[in-house]
Amino acid sequence: MNRHSHHIEICFIAPKAYPLFNPDIQEPFGGAELDLYFLATELAKDKDFAVSFITADYGQQDIEIIKGVAVIKSLDFKKNALIGAVKVWRALRRADAAMYMIKTISPGMFLTALFCRLKGRIFLYRTSNTNSCDGSYLKQHHLLGRIYKWALRSAKQVFVQNRTDIDNLLCTTGVLATAVQNAHCLDELRQSMRDTILWIGRSVEIKKPMLFIELAEKTPYEHFTMICQCATGDRNYDGLVARAERVKNLQFIQRVPFSEIDRFFQRAKVFVNTSDAEGFPNTFIQACEFGVPILSLNVNPDDFLYEYGCGISCRGSFEHLIDSLDFILAEDRYIEMGKRGRAYVEQNHDIKKIIEKYKKIFRQILGSTGSL
Repeated sequence: MNRHSHHIEICFIAPKAYPLFNPDIQEPFGGAELDLYFLATELAKDKDFAVSFITADYGQQDIEIIKGVAVIKSLDFKKNALIGAVKVWRALRRADAAMYMIKTISPGMFLTALFCRLKGRIFLYRTSNTNSCDGSYLKQHHLLGRIYKWALRSAKQVFVQNRTDIDNLLCTTGVLATAVQNAHCLDELRQSMRDTILWIGRSVEIKKPMLFIELAEKTPYEHFTMICQCATGDRNYDGLVARAERVKNLQFIQRVPFSEIDRFFQRAKVFVNTSDAEGFPNTFIQACEFGVPILSLNVNPDDFLYEYGCGISCRGSFEHLIDSLDFILAEDRYIEMGKRGRAYVEQNHDIKKIIEKYKKIFRQILGSTGSL
């Protein structure tokens, strides 16, 4: 790609994000991909920025321009890792950007950091969950943890999703990060019939999807909707589906295109999260956008559910989860809690506000390196 000195050039890396650019591709993606997709497409609206995005090979053209973003094809997940690394490296070189940003602990993080070190480019990293900040990942992965710390310390700027992660990351790695919330494009809130309890996610172990099925079993007088796409390499997915199909008050849906997900939030009385740990789930933002209170087993970044009165965190207690669902539904408390969630998200997660924070930081970084 051609570089233009009057543009601020930034490349995002998220191999599984291509289905967001092309909804015809029915493959899984997660919150990290969604976050970077929103940032890239919003940033591309500014003529001062030249935005590229490296994705995996889904059979598309080598380079496509989608929503103003140059989408560059790289590795094929079906081929061996060494070939994949070579293709990612070539894609990084083809992007030829001043700054490169990635959001997952992965071989791609190491490759991107190394590329930037060798080529004199700026490496940016954004954490994807609390485990990557509080030392959990470092304890569980000794060798990879050391590589992770090296990559972190080589970053010009590290972004986290909440204030707690700033403190934890500094304590565990010595890296000082900046907190910038996940962002969404917010639509006007419309009134609708609320008739279900909602769960959305992939079938990864950390999200504990089976607990939502158990919650539905324990609450037979309410209707539940579970949208759970099979995570890459999940061998237990068929068992999860079979278990869900035995619960009469639970509708199990294996996949919904991202463009159609809003209608499920519009119907929800309560959104349930059963994960062990996350950063700031995009589904929390979506729930608040549509005025849906949040019932979380564990995750409550910066204690926002209580600070803003838009949900309940159960601190790991399944019994508390059951009781709290009854509490939220009683006397239609979910309506008022949902209104408070909408006010929260408008104040803190509007993409038009968040993107200005990023633009300011990107300009400061380039100014400090003499690249602007």
